Amino acid sequence: MGTSNNQTYSSSPRFGAGARDLRAASGAIQCQLMDAVHPGMVPMHKVNFDAKNEYDMIQNYKVLQDVFNKLKITKHIEVSKLVKGRPLDNLEFMQWMKRYCDSVNGGLLNSYNPLERREACKGGKDPSKRTASTQASIKSSTTASKTQPSHNTRRTDSSSVHPVNPSVKITRPASSGGPAYDKQITELKLSVDTLEKERDFYFAKLRDIEILCQAPEIENLPVVGAIHRILYATDDNASLLEEAQAMISQNQKLAVVVEDELKLETQKRKNILNLEVNAAADSTLSPKRRISDASDVHCSGSPLVSC
Repeated sequence: MGTSNNQTYSSSPRFGAGARDLRAASGAIQCQLMDAVHPGMVPMHKVNFDAKNEYDMIQNYKVLQDVFNKLKITKHIEVSKLVKGRPLDNLEFMQWMKRYCDSVNGGLLNSYNPLERREACKGGKDPSKRTASTQASIKSSTTASKTQPSHNTRRTDSSSVHPVNPSVKITRPASSGGPAYDKQITELKLSVDTLEKERDFYFAKLRDIEILCQAPEIENLPVVGAIHRILYATDDNASLLEEAQAMISQNQKLAVVVEDELKLETQKRKNILNLEVNAAADSTLSPKRRISDASDVHCSGSPLVSC
């Protein structure tokens, strides 16, 4: 590896910048690992490197789960544990990710540029570039302020040529919005608080549904699979509900076919059993029937004996 341009995941400071802290719990690092070993499979514009709360982190894991489904990877992602930021859970999952990446391409980055790919993500832009863009905006605003006096001079000259009517009053906006402005801000804050409470409420409901669907007793039911299809969808597909309903209908039709086959097989077995019972009854005589038959034979065999 001395003269090679290839780097491993663990040796690349550009790639693993966030893998050694709590950002590993957000799921963004794992998404980029999959992007490195399977280029083009991960929609990086949906990955959020600024994910701080569980809701945003779960969105990243939904992207990762969708990639797993496309690649037919059966590894179960313990999202409820990973988003808590527990070191052992995240370390175990990152170790699995490392083993998987090594199995695909030996853990080599090759020509993959993680910083360039990360710029497509939310919060994935290089901090140095953010600073540079901020400084550029400051310089541009400073330059604009420097060139402002020349415009003012021109305006002064033009005003001297065309005097302003003294009867016309120029109104300037107040420095502060006043009570109406403060009232509007208060209403907006209350509206935001209400929306956040509603979001947290419905998110908690969805988490309860997700945990319930993970119960071993029902996780393999068709309706649970349809619920997972809706919960883990990463795109706003209008036909998503129809697809989930089709999954349930297809399994119901299959269950009806299987049930009909079982009924038919059961009826066949009953018919065979009845035939066997009838045959056994015909071949096996009762004791009374045997005595009656024997007496008939005895009487008919001797002409001297009267029956």
